[in-house]
Amino acid sequence: MMVKRKMSQEITTETEPLAIEETTSSESKLRKNLEEIKTHEGVIGYIFRNSKSAAIDLKDPTKIIDYAVLSSSSIETGEELSELFDLGQIKNVVVEGKEAKVLSLVDNQNRISIFTEKNIDIAKLIKKLS
Repeated sequence: MMVKRKMSQEITTETEPLAIEETTSSESKLRKNLEEIKTHEGVIGYIFRNSKSAAIDLKDPTKIIDYAVLSSSSIETGEELSELFDLGQIKNVVVEGKEAKVLSLVDNQNRISIFTEKNIDIAKLIKKLS
């Protein structure tokens, strides 16, 4: 089965984490958890976005566009496949490549992707985000 999709991306990059003071307490907790997760060995970075803002924090900023497209595509594809096969609401999507993997999930209106080296235990990251 082949799924065709038109893709357009708008990317905002920041050198500093987004301000937390204007966020809800759950969003604030989520952002703090992401900041802690990014310090773990083997974590390449993360993308956090919602209707109000976006933050990209990657160790290799030359890959921002590639990772933004991967993040968006993995979440959208997971949602489409879930609907197509009547699986219900997805909790998360993990895409594993030769050397890296990405964990993507939606928490309320927040879309999160965490990029890691292949050997990282994704279950621990999921637990840290909850």
